[in-house]
Amino acid sequence: MTRLIHFLLFLLSAPFAFAQTQTPDEFLGFPLGSGFAYHHLITDYFKTVQSQNPDRMKLVRYGTTNEGRPLMLAFVSSAENIAKLETIRINHLKSIGLLPGKPDASVPPIVWLSYNVHGNEAVSANTSMKVIYELLNKGNALTQDFLKNMVILVDPCINPDGYERYTQWYNRVRNATPDVTPFALEHEEPWPGGRFNHYLFDLNRDWAWQTQKETQERIALYNQWMPHFHADFHEMSPARSYYFPPAAKPYNQDVTAWQRQFNELVGEYCRKYFDKNNWSYFTRNDYDLFYPSYGDTWPTANGAIGVTYEQGGGGRAGLALERTSEHDTLTLSSRIAHHYATSLATLEAVMSQKEKVVAEFIRFHQDAANAPTGTFKTYLIKTGGKENIRSFSKWLDRQGFSYGIAGKSTSTKGTELTSSAEQTVKIDHNDLLISAYQPKSNLLRILFDPKPALEDSVTYDVTSWGLAYIFGLKAYGLKEKLAPVSIPSTDIKDTMPTAPPYAYLANWSSSEDAAFLAQLLKDGVLVKTSNTPFEMDKTSYPAGTLIITRKGNESIAFDKVVTSLASKHFVKLTPVKTGFVSTGPDFGNDHVVALKAPKVVALAGDGISATAFGAIWHYFEQQIKYPVTIVNAAKLADLPWNEVDVLILPDGRYGDIISEKQLEAMQSWVKSGGKVIAMEHATDALVNKPGFGLTKKFSEKRRDNDTFKKYGEQQREEASDSSPGSMYQVSMDRTHPLAFGCGDEYFTIVRDAYERDYLKEGWNVGYLKEDNYKAGFVGTKMAGKLKNTLIIGAQEIGRGQVIYLMDDPLFRAMLEKGKVLFGNAVFR
Repeated sequence: MTRLIHFLLFLLSAPFAFAQTQTPDEFLGFPLGSGFAYHHLITDYFKTVQSQNPDRMKLVRYGTTNEGRPLMLAFVSSAENIAKLETIRINHLKSIGLLPGKPDASVPPIVWLSYNVHGNEAVSANTSMKVIYELLNKGNALTQDFLKNMVILVDPCINPDGYERYTQWYNRVRNATPDVTPFALEHEEPWPGGRFNHYLFDLNRDWAWQTQKETQERIALYNQWMPHFHADFHEMSPARSYYFPPAAKPYNQDVTAWQRQFNELVGEYCRKYFDKNNWSYFTRNDYDLFYPSYGDTWPTANGAIGVTYEQGGGGRAGLALERTSEHDTLTLSSRIAHHYATSLATLEAVMSQKEKVVAEFIRFHQDAANAPTGTFKTYLIKTGGKENIRSFSKWLDRQGFSYGIAGKSTSTKGTELTSSAEQTVKIDHNDLLISAYQPKSNLLRILFDPKPALEDSVTYDVTSWGLAYIFGLKAYGLKEKLAPVSIPSTDIKDTMPTAPPYAYLANWSSSEDAAFLAQLLKDGVLVKTSNTPFEMDKTSYPAGTLIITRKGNESIAFDKVVTSLASKHFVKLTPVKTGFVSTGPDFGNDHVVALKAPKVVALAGDGISATAFGAIWHYFEQQIKYPVTIVNAAKLADLPWNEVDVLILPDGRYGDIISEKQLEAMQSWVKSGGKVIAMEHATDALVNKPGFGLTKKFSEKRRDNDTFKKYGEQQREEASDSSPGSMYQVSMDRTHPLAFGCGDEYFTIVRDAYERDYLKEGWNVGYLKEDNYKAGFVGTKMAGKLKNTLIIGAQEIGRGQVIYLMDDPLFRAMLEKGKVLFGNAVFR
């Protein structure tokens, strides 16, 4: 009988036991912080916790990485809130005008916590397990109060591929007992490191541009929720302590007074935890709120309170690292404790002002829609044919902007955004109009701003980003309010003509055109191009126009193949019935040349900039989908030159990569028809080398007063010789094939001065003269170096060519015309 009673008591207690939330330690089988959990264990833990708390937690898989790992977001709140989560979302979006109608109830603050945007800042993902556990821990009175008053979104790992790259490496090389010695192997992460995603992009700089798969999928969900607060958790050098708000200057001028005030409040709540525990920290240094493409600034531009937290540690810290200067050992456990504390401080700060957080967010968006600030009330984009602005329209959609076409032709006054010149503008029927009268008006204004005001020269990143520069647009700011009309279908359907044409002509002005060419060449289609402008049927065609003739393509289903590929890539074809032109070279002229499908090789590995290589890799694999062979830079001496057509040297340090013997072999290959594309610091390896025409520009001797520069002003002294990312208009020789399709104005983001002299043997395709600066911060010393200097050059050596790119046209995949220029470098 006693046994029966015990058994019945067990059955009664079992459901309660099974319902208890498993701690991270229990799930992992080791104490949290004593080892890095693999990504699949973290996601499995979140799934387990959700299964144990189905009424208070909802787990959403919002996408996958390039390597197939899940991107997940946990929604945590009271059972009452979780039951009506969709109602809360809809009422929230209605309250800020992003959905039609009026909300039928108020909403609680929505707080989004993002962990591990940089993969080797691995404390964040591990901290997320402690955060999710404590939020659901019924014994934690503070967090249970959070759940009653807020909806909390937890992303355990924004960058799973980078995180797993780091974790797999570290767990392979670590000692059984972590070696705290700074020069131990487990503190020397190999190239390319875990910081970046699969394509080696920095996801923390991709919020505005959304070039990466992870960013696109995350922001699609972000726009469905529009949180009131977004916190981004990072790590920095292991020698440093901990950073939390207030943020450093410069602030973007459009950060509101309320956002600035709340930034201070967050710092107050963080200080309570850190002062209580005697933890070191700093504020108001390094991490500013200026460039609108971070995990704090892009949400801020969307009305949220956006903050960054930085823990000393990163990839070098491993599980434990001795710091003699601090008389301590930095451990993963201590780093988790710090990030957990700021996670709680974030939620406490929001709860302390919960009504005002919601009210200010609503006011932010209502003011934006009804009385937008700023000079311009409408932005006009000259289309020049719908196919030319397709990438821009897709980007507008991803941001969540409303826009349309003019719908009629008229004239008005407007300010041309790249020149700041006010002029009369002719508006055509199909030109794009983007009204400032919309809830996301502040973000729109910030991103269009051609010359953002900079309150402090010491800044962290790019200081100019105007959309007219980035997308190569002819754009105007209008002071009057114009209402756009809906855009009709923009699908381009290239149908086979009834009469078989002599050839098809295709434009060359966008990355989609480059993808179209790449596919044609992969499929063995003969494609030609005119190196000079021509005219036929009273229509002018610029140099670089693609000419796809029936002659030479007899072995394929010519019309079907060409028209179907054009439709796939949104390219408008013009069928022509003759090879005779009224002006310019006929299609059989020597100026009309065939384009080859090249075998392309790009170097990677030690000494090569990971992000510079990643931009190239992404360009080929994801943007134009053309094969590129990746070769370890250390194996350059073994390269079978006769099998290669194009060799790309990304930015890097080539002193230990290219020997004199290898340089001779490379030059011999170029003479026989090869092409080298040397980018940024890769050009250092070719400067003043026999046979290469690249030389360094003469620099004046340093001024005498530099001798007496002040120690306390060294940061500003360094800034005077820097350009963290300023906008320049490059003077172009538009008759050279490298410039085809780049438009009348070509802009680039300058981050360094290479001081290259003009080529005496070769073509100076792109260069900076005295007045090419457009916007952004450039130090006084740097400014002189960026005058009368070569940016883009081409040198013919024998039957081959060397292309010198002193600025990266593929930088962060941001520059639309840069992608066209790089396509020219590869295929022409």
